[in-house]
Order: sequence, then structure tokens, then C-alpha cells
Amino acid sequence: MAKVTVLTAVYNAERYLRQCLDSLKCQTLTDCQFICIDDCSTDTSYSILQEYALVDSRFQVLRTPVNSGQAKARNYGLQFAKGEYVAMLDADDWFAPDTLEQAYSVLKNQNCQCAVLQLVQYFDEDGREELFPISSNKKEWSGAEAFRLSLDWSLHGLYVVEAKIHKTFPFDDTCRLFSDDNTTRLHYLHSDKVLLCAGRYYYRKHCASMTNACTIRRFDYMLANLSMKRQLEALALDGREGILNFYETHRWLNLVGCYWYYYQHRNSFTLQEQQEIQSLFVQMLPTIERRRVAKSVKYKLGYFPFRSYRTFCFFENLYFKLRKILGRQK
Repeated sequence: MAKVTVLTAVYNAERYLRQCLDSLKCQTLTDCQFICIDDCSTDTSYSILQEYALVDSRFQVLRTPVNSGQAKARNYGLQFAKGEYVAMLDADDWFAPDTLEQAYSVLKNQNCQCAVLQLVQYFDEDGREELFPISSNKKEWSGAEAFRLSLDWSLHGLYVVEAKIHKTFPFDDTCRLFSDDNTTRLHYLHSDKVLLCAGRYYYRKHCASMTNACTIRRFDYMLANLSMKRQLEALALDGREGILNFYETHRWLNLVGCYWYYYQHRNSFTLQEQQEIQSLFVQMLPTIERRRVAKSVKYKLGYFPFRSYRTFCFFENLYFKLRKILGRQK
């Protein structure tokens, strides 16, 4: 059995792929399995993967029958994982040479189920590097603590986790985007102990990434949030009601945040896109359980969870106009 399996989903990543694969090949922890899943690339990515597999038996190359998106590609690879622990590495990112060794040492010696990596943001346009700040003065958390911190990314989602947890909770393929968020939260929630380790994950930030782009796909976040809620409802966990209440409050704040984004950028969308976005709000509003939203939130001006889209829009637009008058645009 390998100590760590790394899953890398690949789609048209030829520009950066060798750097990613070289970082795996050069890991100081040598007893590893590297599963690379090509999601029907149309460039030379698949050939590059085969090239590495020919000279290093730790690389296992798979190919999806049709382009399915990252979540389904990763889940396909997860079926073949033989490591005690599983990690994820995107095809345009890379590990420091000792990343897996640092994580494995913490996992084995500190009796924890999940080792969070140090996230280094690499800015593609100028080569600048910045360490992502973890908004906690701790380096060790319970699973429930890590779950709550991950909701606003005070604790990010790049880590090495026990294989049995990952296989029990594979990537959420019900939503094409933002599936990583849901998977991360379930993995944290089912870990007794989560520890920060010294291993570094280098995350490439592209100027035109989903985070920066003004696109209708941003609103898929609401669908991913609903999927997360449904998965939490299906769990048999101690403190389940408290977790659901906390998450529903978070989900409602996200929905209001999505509408604020739409309000600011609505003229950037076509008429058809505006109709699609509005239809999504109509679909989402009735799914909010008002009783679960914290009183400190729902009784604030602009934050009451109305079920009617028309009523919701009236009060949100009024609230946003008041913010503008008061000079509070952010």
C-alpha cells in the first residue's frame, strides 16, 4: 500500500502540466501513487501524462470516456486510490519537494485524520508569491471547528486526508462548479482532529479565473450551497442540528451576497442571463429554512429571508440604496 495517493484531474493543461508532474516526481516521500485523470483534453496533455507514466511507475494515467468536469474525473481516479491518505493537486499547481513528507509525518505522529497544507498563492502575471493567511491563531482544530472556519475560507481546502474518509465522501459531482468546497467541509467535519503542517501547496492565480470574472457561473455557488445542505441533512452526527443552523445562516448570507453582486453588475449580463439569474433566486429563496437562520442575522435590515422573490428584491434594493446614500458600498 502506498503512503499517499495524489489525484490530479487534467483538462487542456499542457502549458503548466510538466511543472505539476515534476513536483510530484521529486517528492521526498517516495512511496506514493500519482493518479492523473485526463478529462478528454484536446491539447497534448494526455501525451505528456503518458510520457511520465512510461518512466515512473508511480504515475497511473486514466482517461474519462467523455468530458465530465473535475469532480467526476477525480471521483473516477479515487476508485483506484491505494494510499493510506489522499491529496488533490490541480494540473496548473504544484507541491514543494517535501510537501507530502511533511503531511505524512503529521498524520502518523500526531494522531490526526487531516493535515492542512500551507497555501502559497502564485500570481501568474508577475510571478509574485504570497502565503495565504489562515484566520486562526491555532494550528490544531476539531473537525467541527475546521468545518466552521472553512465556510468563509478562514481555513482553506487544500490538505491530505485519510483515504477512508475521502472514499466515504467523494467529490460532490452534483454541481459542476464549487464541488471542492462541499467535499472539503465534509472531510473536515468527519475528522476527529485537523492539523496545520509545514508542507506547501503552490496555487496559481490566473487573472481571468472564476474568482475574478464577471460570469453567470458565479451564481452556481447557490446550487452548491443547497447541495451541501442536503448532504448535511443526510448525516447522523452529534450536534447535527447546531451544524445545520450554523450552515443555514451561512447559506442565507451567501444568497444575499450573490444578490448584492447581481445588483452591482446586472448591466454586465445579457437579458437572457438576467432572466436565468432571477429564475435561480426564485428557485433558491423557498429552500431557506427561516427558523434555522440566526436571529442576529434575520432581523437586521436587508437580511430577512423572504420567500417571495418580488418582496425580497424590494427590500434588498431599498437596503442597497440606503447603503449608497450612507456611503457604504462594500
